[in-house]
Amino acid sequence: MVQEQAPAGIDPTIPSVARMYDYYLGGKDNFASDREAAEKFMQAAPNVRQVTRANRAFLSRAVTEIAGRGVRQFLDIGSGLPTQENVHQVAHRVIPDARVVYVDNDPIVLAHGRALLEDNPHTVVVQADMREPKALLDHPAIRANIDFDQPVAVLLLAMLHFVPDDDAAAGIVAAVRDVMVPGSHLVISHGHAGNLSEEDRAKMRGAYSSTSTGLAVTRGPAHLAAYTEGLEVLDPGIVPVQSWRPEFEEDAEFDLSRPGALAVVARVP
Repeated sequence: MVQEQAPAGIDPTIPSVARMYDYYLGGKDNFASDREAAEKFMQAAPNVRQVTRANRAFLSRAVTEIAGRGVRQFLDIGSGLPTQENVHQVAHRVIPDARVVYVDNDPIVLAHGRALLEDNPHTVVVQADMREPKALLDHPAIRANIDFDQPVAVLLLAMLHFVPDDDAAAGIVAAVRDVMVPGSHLVISHGHAGNLSEEDRAKMRGAYSSTSTGLAVTRGPAHLAAYTEGLEVLDPGIVPVQSWRPEFEEDAEFDLSRPGALAVVARVP
């Protein structure tokens, strides 16, 4: 994608976290500003491409597990640009008529998602902002496609670290939990700094300071434990994304001193 192809209403000079994520994954739906900001982030966290791909693989394993438990509804908040192994593709391998709602506030994400899913009767894309969780959860299109009286899987993957205020991030999770009935599942992944130096942490924050979303922060296992307090946390607990029920045995061993992303899947009892 080049700047001249930017849709109406999109300023290609302002980086987007969704398009930066697409760049990490090796996609082509990004602008020069996105690539420049992403490269700055990669200077402080050179393993970000690996971590991003591991996060997508975690999504696939988590959705497969949850669909296998009979959950038929999935709400993906901050879904990002369509790529391989999207939630609906994974869920529909297990439950062909599972309902999937993607939520994002990036106009390019919405345009791509709606074009991709135009002929899919079980999947919709909704424009809403997680920073306004009540409005998001009350959105008519979400309410029309998700029955909150039935179990639902809510995904917040690589999203809460774009909410710098700890109380605000916890409030988003609390609002989501309030509408989840027993049998529902909460899936979270979150940036984790490990023992990264303060200088490199500042570089990481700075790389996202010019985006439309703003600062990105890191949090540790204690925050994810607080988000899931009172829920049934599925094995293996709070671990790096690549270590959540890993495909390869070597990924089962991990070191929390290393920067990356943490993952947790929890069930409402």
